[in-house]
Formats: sequence, C-alpha cells, structure tokens
Amino acid sequence: MRVEIWSDIACPWCYIGKARFEKGLAAFAHREDVEVVHRSFELDPHRAKGDTGPVLEMLAKKYGRTLDEARAMEAHVASNAHSEGLEYLADGRDHGNTFDIHRLLHLAKERGRQNELLDLAYRANFAEERSVFDDGTLVALAVEAGLDEAEARAVLADGTAYADAVRADEREAAELGANGVPFFVLDRRYGVSGGQPAEVFTQALEQAWQGRALQPVGAADAEACGPDGCEVPPRD
Repeated sequence: MRVEIWSDIACPWCYIGKARFEKGLAAFAHREDVEVVHRSFELDPHRAKGDTGPVLEMLAKKYGRTLDEARAMEAHVASNAHSEGLEYLADGRDHGNTFDIHRLLHLAKERGRQNELLDLAYRANFAEERSVFDDGTLVALAVEAGLDEAEARAVLADGTAYADAVRADEREAAELGANGVPFFVLDRRYGVSGGQPAEVFTQALEQAWQGRALQPVGAADAEACGPDGCEVPPRD
C-alpha cells in the first residue's frame, strides 16, 4: 500500500502531522507493506527567493494580530509539537520561499534519502536556529541526509532542476481537492486532511487496507495550513 503525503516545510502542522502519522503507522499491523512518498505543496509559491523575514512578524501581519498575539499563536503550536516529543522554537525563526527545498526533496527521493532530508529540514526549521531558506544550509542538510554535495549544489544552481516534478505534485494536489496541508492519500482510496491524532491514521490505514472507497477520514476541523495561513486559536 502506498501513502502519499503532501506537505510544506514551512507548515508547522505538517511537522506535527508527520510525527502523528508515523505513530499511527507504527500501530498498523501491515506497516512493513506500506510505502510512504512525500509530495510537494508550497504554501507561499509567489514569495520571491531570498525574501525572508521573522515568522512572528509574518503571522502578525497575515492575521491582523499584535506581536504578543502572534507569540501566543506560536506557543499553541509549540505545545502541540511538544506533546508529540518534538522540539519547537516559538520565536526566532524565519519564513520564506520553499521551492528549492522541494526540488532538493525530489533529488533525495531519487536517491532513496527523501525521508531523511525531510526530517532534517523540519528539525532545522522548527527546532534549531538554522535557516532552511539559505543555500548553504540546504547543501549542509542534503549532505547530512546522505546526498552528494556536488549534486545538491548543482540542483540548487539550476532553477529548472526538478521544477517540473514540484509543479506536477502541486497540480495533482489541486486535482485531488487538497487546498491545505498536510494532506494524506492512502492507496488512492482514503484521504486524510490535517494533523490528525495518531489513532485516526491507524484507522485510515486499516480501512484503506480493506479496500474501501475513497472518502475523508477523521475530524473535519483538524489543524492544517493553507494558502491563507495555518489554523490558529481564536481570540479570547
């Protein structure tokens, strides 16, 4: 069985959702027969390369909140991350264009190191003070994931490398009706949207294994990120 996961490295609920999915997969009896493929989805595809800025300021501007309110929003996400055993910096991170990261992830997929690079990129972005919007950091992460340094540099230097693969993933997400991430498709039978609890993923895997028809699984209001932003707690 194949599980395809559309996500963006800039999406905190993708970071959390991946951890929850992996816990759900660990509880699935046929987990050794599951192939996981990560696919591209840009939350901010029109943002120029090199246009980076502090996450808190971006959140405040996007949602019309004060910096203190934006900080509280990040604390809410951090609490969810910590509950899954993930480290999370609620302050001091930056935000930018993720197209180059997705292109490198396609290279990593061809080399059998996609999951390793994705985990390293998530950790660098959300748990460490390392900007994943810098080519030097991306090359270092690629090498840590087991990729060839010269090959990673060549991909980053050629803006067309794997660009078609990224765009194809994004078109397919639109065709499947995904307007936010994380978005999981299980054997093209079940769709799971958002950072659902681990047990929901286990249930979905079991039902997809049984070969039932494609249908949504889990709570409709699971937290996710879309082009207009990520789910945030309401004002008091």
